[in-house]
Amino acid sequence: MIGGVSAKLGALADPKASELDQLKAAAKQFEAIFTRQMLKSTRDAKLCDDDLFGSDATDQFRDMQDSNLADQFADKGAIGIADLLVRQFQARVAKPAAGADPATAAGGAKDDGASG
Repeated sequence: MIGGVSAKLGALADPKASELDQLKAAAKQFEAIFTRQMLKSTRDAKLCDDDLFGSDATDQFRDMQDSNLADQFADKGAIGIADLLVRQFQARVAKPAAGADPATAAGGAKDDGASG
């Protein structure tokens, strides 16, 4: 259900959000999509062919229910995929911009020798 993903962009849609916030939002969305696919694969592996209450409407409702459950899992960090992704890519996002002075990027003052 791609529409559900685009409706919850959050930090990804905010141009003022930091790169770390955008990374966290993207990782959370990835976890939701991954969980949704796992649930779908589990539902597709039916244990029996004869479903007394099975219909297209029931299948659609279960898909929506699984999508909502996957979003809740991702919001709570129940599986932990988003946290692992943030830890893996955080060093790349937190690096100072190329050409920036390392002393000023670390919070230190740059000494230009003009103080007296």
